[in-house]
Amino acid sequence: MSANPGSTASRDADKSLVRRFDLGATALFAVEGATLAGAAHLDLFGVIVIGCVTAMGGGMLRDVLIGATPPAALTDPLYVPLAVVASLLTFVLHHPVGQIPSWLITGLDAAGLGLFCASGALKSLDFGLAAISAAFMGTLTAVGGGAMSSVLIGRVPPVLRVDVYAVAALLGATIVVVGVKRGLPKTAVMLAGGVACFGLRVLSAWQHWNLPRIH
Repeated sequence: MSANPGSTASRDADKSLVRRFDLGATALFAVEGATLAGAAHLDLFGVIVIGCVTAMGGGMLRDVLIGATPPAALTDPLYVPLAVVASLLTFVLHHPVGQIPSWLITGLDAAGLGLFCASGALKSLDFGLAAISAAFMGTLTAVGGGAMSSVLIGRVPPVLRVDVYAVAALLGATIVVVGVKRGLPKTAVMLAGGVACFGLRVLSAWQHWNLPRIH
């Protein structure tokens, strides 16, 4: 039996959409990870490793868990070079990068978080995950790489202590899942989810919102 042309075209469009969001987040998170590594006084190799882990760790973990193997970061010719080049440029330009104001770093982080939570949720839905599982995978895509890199340099991952971090990613992923399930245009839904995640992350950092803690 031949494949449904419409269904095939839809899957191809989804892959292209996920790839664009993933690549955008990869570049942003590579810069963030390399900046973090530079602040920890790692050498060039360490900066590139941490940049790549931050940029691709969450997406690779998502792909392994949903059965999209080998992960896109290892099969697509752009992911690794993009992460390496972004990390290398951050290392070379460490003086101007180090002078970037903290609010801009937070904005870049929020943008990467929004892109990754949206792409992770949509890709998980395309692989047949239930709605709640797809929202969780979108969140994991967004926060996984940063958590891995923080552990590598001996820090408590931001997702466990900083403002409203994972909650922002979960909000964005949930918007994507609900929108797709309701049959809304996927590009618009992903943009809405990404913007919601970005907005909540930036607002929480600005207002110093935090989840309850044990004192």
